[in-house]
Amino acid sequence: MFTESIHEQEDLEETLGGRLVAARESEELSTAQLARRMGVKTATLSGWETDRAEPRANQLVTLSGMLNVSPAWLLTGAGEGPSDILTPTDMMQIRAVVARMREKTLAVAAELERLEQRLTTYHSYQK
Repeated sequence: MFTESIHEQEDLEETLGGRLVAARESEELSTAQLARRMGVKTATLSGWETDRAEPRANQLVTLSGMLNVSPAWLLTGAGEGPSDILTPTDMMQIRAVVARMREKTLAVAAELERLEQRLTTYHSYQK
């Protein structure tokens, strides 16, 4: 579940467009919001994110500043990328998984205690 989203994230980050999407999502911006801030049409930004077009050098520098990543990272994946690739949705999913695992662990511990008690009781009867 969560590990699949990590692998999808890694696959996306193999292109400029994928890295742009990852950085934008890390900043919790929609495509329309970032396009508006950049002063470009949403379709233009979508083209960059889908690798159908590339931003000019000055736009790349502006993007990197707005997204808190280095221009080198946007271009090549090397250098400083998003400071936190976990989105609020990712964190909610992780918390839900942890809660389910905690419940299962507590249930297993309770069952072990019950079985241990049963063995102790059985062993007392055998003496």
